[in-house]
Amino acid sequence: MYIEQIVTSFIASAAFGMIFNAPKKALVQCGLAGMVGWVLYIWLQDIGVQRLTATVVAAYCVTMISYIFAKTYRTPIIVFSVSGIIPLVPGGLAYDAMRNAVENQYDQAVQSGAEAFMMSGAIALGLLLSEVTNQVIRKIRTTNRI
Repeated sequence: MYIEQIVTSFIASAAFGMIFNAPKKALVQCGLAGMVGWVLYIWLQDIGVQRLTATVVAAYCVTMISYIFAKTYRTPIIVFSVSGIIPLVPGGLAYDAMRNAVENQYDQAVQSGAEAFMMSGAIALGLLLSEVTNQVIRKIRTTNRI
């Protein structure tokens, strides 16, 4: 099961990097960032971690990996982070919410929509936490140089 998840998440992230016009030399790293985030998300769910928590942790790790890739390959971090979070985006939930609304199943539509909204917020929280971590690391490095 994990092999399929690894391959498809890598391809999806790298392909989105192509759509996003990422440099060709960065496509493998885009795929790796998305693959690591998705496999971490799936693994956390398999061991019993709640969906929202798994999303926050996976988004955090994707952004930290993106930060490392950005520094290593001298490429803007957004190239890796946007491609990397694509597997985590709750598109299926948003689709279900709209489908249920069209089918007049409003209770299920609201439930799916709220969950998609919370998952999106969890991704944003993971991105925010990793940026705070990077700022703290930079601050510590600059204070130790003085």
